Amino acid sequence: MQLRARLLTIVTAALAAIPLTVLGPAVASHAAATPSVKAPAHSCATAKAGFAACKAIVRTDLTTLKSVAPNATPSGYGPSSLQSAYNLPSSTAGSGRTVAIVDAYDDPTAEADLGVYRSQFGLPACTTANGCFKKIDQSGGTKYPRSNGGWAQEISLDLDMVSAICPNCHILLVEASSSSFADLGAAVNRAAATSGVVAISNSYGGSDASDATYGSYYNHPGIAVTASSGDSGYGASYPASSHYVTAVGGTHLTTSTSSRGWAETAWSGAGSGCSAYNAALSGAASFGTGCANRAEADVSAVADPATGVAVYDSTAYQGLSGWLVFGGTSVSSPIIASVYGLAGNTGSIDNNYPYTHATSLYDVTSGSNGSCPTTQWCNARVGWDGPTGLGTPNGTGAF
Repeated sequence: MQLRARLLTIVTAALAAIPLTVLGPAVASHAAATPSVKAPAHSCATAKAGFAACKAIVRTDLTTLKSVAPNATPSGYGPSSLQSAYNLPSSTAGSGRTVAIVDAYDDPTAEADLGVYRSQFGLPACTTANGCFKKIDQSGGTKYPRSNGGWAQEISLDLDMVSAICPNCHILLVEASSSSFADLGAAVNRAAATSGVVAISNSYGGSDASDATYGSYYNHPGIAVTASSGDSGYGASYPASSHYVTAVGGTHLTTSTSSRGWAETAWSGAGSGCSAYNAALSGAASFGTGCANRAEADVSAVADPATGVAVYDSTAYQGLSGWLVFGGTSVSSPIIASVYGLAGNTGSIDNNYPYTHATSLYDVTSGSNGSCPTTQWCNARVGWDGPTGLGTPNGTGAF
């Protein structure tokens, strides 16, 4: 009996050990693939007076991938989803037009990373060699500024969004020497002076400022100049508060069972507000903005990191590189600039045009970016509101 009991004890212990041996590695693998959820990270630090910060926000709760296995897709919305959400003629329009991206500092892997993104999603190559892509400094040359990992993330995001929305457009990247408004403004002027440029995206901002100080940098009739409204909720941001730009707010974008197939609400971080300095747009007069001066935003597109976009960036920053998911109004500004590129009307319109063609936008009527003195400055509603402006693209008719 003692021997039988001893053998039974040994066998029981052995059997108990088996599932621990089999299940152990699987549990460890699952844990490694599912990191603890963290808050998204801003690519750029808060700007001091006279300077701007980029408006890219990167998800840090997802596993980053250096490459994507065959027949797999990265996390985040890709070109087909964005084109579907906004009913865009991306495959047939935009040829012969250039969308310019203005950012600070150098992204040394910009062209290579752009190639990875376009290849992954089956978009035509856009390279220096084939004339589709060009990178210059703010003086128009190739003496690029020092590199900066945060702004490199911004640059990759911007280039990928132009590719997603207007794959037939050429892309001009102008790298400012610093994030001062003087240098960024010089880069905008350089972009505007470049033949073929129809739109210029500015995915950065600082505190509200006067066009009397910086407006000459953004006043380029015949070219659509877009600017991010900001990622901190209610409060005006420059250059989005400039009289001369299209101020671009942000939304939370999801699929739905509606006939459109998509639904949007105001993103809680989208910037909005009234400029203390700059003149209102004449087109906004009948939309009840509640602002005596310039109101922002004008239009919007996806910006919530929770419903963010896929981006490839190999310049490591904050421990992140490879396939990433981004949000922020840094996403929405190049999207709207690229829709202007698809439309091809910028030679004969200005930033009042969306206000006279608001029926060609998806009106975003719910969601909020916080509390503010006047309801429509921070709460989505029918018609114009601060976080989403007049709404998001439904084709190119409003551009």
